[in-house]
Amino acid sequence: MNNYIESLQWRYATKKFDASKKISEEDLNALKEVIRLSASSYGLQPYKVLIIENDDIRKQLQPVSWGQSQIVDASHLIIFCNEINVNDDLIDNYLENVSNTRGVAIEELKDYGDFMKSKITPLTSDAKINWAAKQTYIALGNLLSAAAQLKIDTCPIEGFEPDKYDEILGLKEQGLKSTVAAAIGYRSSEDKTQFFAKVRKSTQELFNTI
Repeated sequence: MNNYIESLQWRYATKKFDASKKISEEDLNALKEVIRLSASSYGLQPYKVLIIENDDIRKQLQPVSWGQSQIVDASHLIIFCNEINVNDDLIDNYLENVSNTRGVAIEELKDYGDFMKSKITPLTSDAKINWAAKQTYIALGNLLSAAAQLKIDTCPIEGFEPDKYDEILGLKEQGLKSTVAAAIGYRSSEDKTQFFAKVRKSTQELFNTI
C-alpha cells in the first residue's frame, strides 16, 4: 500500500509531454486490461474506449481541445465514450456474457435482468446518458492510478468540445458520445508543473466519521 500511495504522490496532471517517448506495447496492454476490469454499475460497462494513435486525427482534435499540447504530444490519447442508446439490448448482451462466462443458464438470470431493466429502462434519455457517462469516470480513475504505478504520466482532460469530437470521430453514427479523455505518456523535463507541491484537502477536512 505504501508503494501505491507513493505512486499517487508522484502523479500529477502532466501539462507538457515528451513527444519522443512512447509507451511500450506491454504497458499499453496492461492499461487496457485495467480499464477492462474497472467496476461499473451492474457491471454493464455502457461505454467504449478509443485509443487514438493517428497523428492526423489528433491534429484535428487539438483545436477543439482548447489548443492543449497534450493532445498531440502524449504517447497516446484515450477517449472514453458513453453509449447514447442505453436500452434492454445492453442488458441482454451483458446477461449473455454472464451466462457464457460463468456457465449459467440464461433462464436463471431472467429475474436479475428484469430487475436491471426495471431500474434503467424507465429513465429519461438524458438520465440514461448521464448515468452512462458517470461510469466512464470510474474507468478513468483506475487508468490514472494504474499508470502511476507504471510510472506513466497522465492528464485527464475535460477541456474539449464534445460535439466536435463526436463529429471528427464519427461517434454519433456509432451510438456514442465523448465524455472525458486522458493523455498518457511521459513528462517533458520542461514541464514545470512536475515540481509543484501536491495540494489536497487535509484528512481532517475531507473526512467525517459518523
